[in-house]
Amino acid sequence: MATFPFWSRPVNEIAQSVNSSVTGLSEKDASEALRRVGPNRIRSREKVTPLGLFLNQFKSPIVLILIFATLISAFLKDWADALIILLIVMGSARLSFFQEYNANNAAEKLKDQVSFKANVLRDGKPASIPTDEVVPGDLVLLSAGSLIPADGLVIEARDFFVNQAVLTGETFPVEKMPGVLPEGAGFAEQTNTVFMGTNVRSGNAKVLIVQTGLQTAFGQIANKLTLRPPETEFENGIKRLGYLLTEVMFVLVIGIFFFNVLLNKPALDSLLFSIALAVGLTPQLLPAIININLSKGSQK
Repeated sequence: MATFPFWSRPVNEIAQSVNSSVTGLSEKDASEALRRVGPNRIRSREKVTPLGLFLNQFKSPIVLILIFATLISAFLKDWADALIILLIVMGSARLSFFQEYNANNAAEKLKDQVSFKANVLRDGKPASIPTDEVVPGDLVLLSAGSLIPADGLVIEARDFFVNQAVLTGETFPVEKMPGVLPEGAGFAEQTNTVFMGTNVRSGNAKVLIVQTGLQTAFGQIANKLTLRPPETEFENGIKRLGYLLTEVMFVLVIGIFFFNVLLNKPALDSLLFSIALAVGLTPQLLPAIININLSKGSQK
C-alpha cells in the first residue's frame, strides 16, 4: 500500500503500488484488498447489545439508592420491603429498556436507509458500491455534489473544484487537477489530491484511491480526538439532581437514625425507618419517565 507523500509521485508509480490499473480493480482484487485493509470507515460500529442496554438502566444515582436500600432490607431480613423496592427498580428498568431498545432499532433502520454510495470502476465498468467497501486501488468517479470517500490522487479532471474547509478551513473551493507536487506540500498546496470528508462543488474527475479508513488524513485527525461524545447539559443536570438527592437522603437518613438511637429507640426499627425514608425521598420512576420520553421522541 502506498504511503505518504503519494502526491509527489507519478500516477503510474502509485497505481502500481496499490495493484491497480487504468481500468480500476477487478471484483476479486477488490475483495482481497477489503479483507487485507478492512472497511473504509473511521471507527468500527459498536453494536448495542440488549444485555448492555439493560445494564445501562442501573447507572443512575437514583436507581443505585434504591438498590442499596434493597440490599440493606434483605440483610436485615425485611423481605417484604426488599421485594417491593426490587419490584419498583426492575419495573422501572424494564420500561426504560424496552423503550430504548425500540428507539435504537428505529435509529438503525434509519441508518440503513441513508447509506452513502460511491461510483467506482470495477472490471472496467462503472459500479455503485457502499463507501465502506472502497479500497486502495479503486478508481472513483466524482461529480458535483459527490462526497469524497477516501484519500486519492486526481488522474483526470474537468473544472473540478472541491470544498475542503473541514480540513483546511479554506473559505472557497479549491481547484484540483492532475500533476506531481513537492514532497513537503501541505494540505492547502496539494492540488492533485482529494481527501475523505470533503465534497465536490463543481466539475467531475477520476481519482485513484490510495488510502482508506484510519490511514486517511481525516481518519488520523479523528483518531487523535476523544471518541466519547461530550455529556449534554440535560444529562449533566439529571446527574446533578441525582447526586443532590443522594446527599440530602444520606444527611436525613443518618441524622434521623442518630437521633432515634439517641432517644433510646430500638436500633433495628430506627434503621428500617431510615431506609423507608430514603425510599420515600427517592423518585423511583424518574429514570423511567426520562428514558421513555426521550426514546419516544427519538422514534418520532
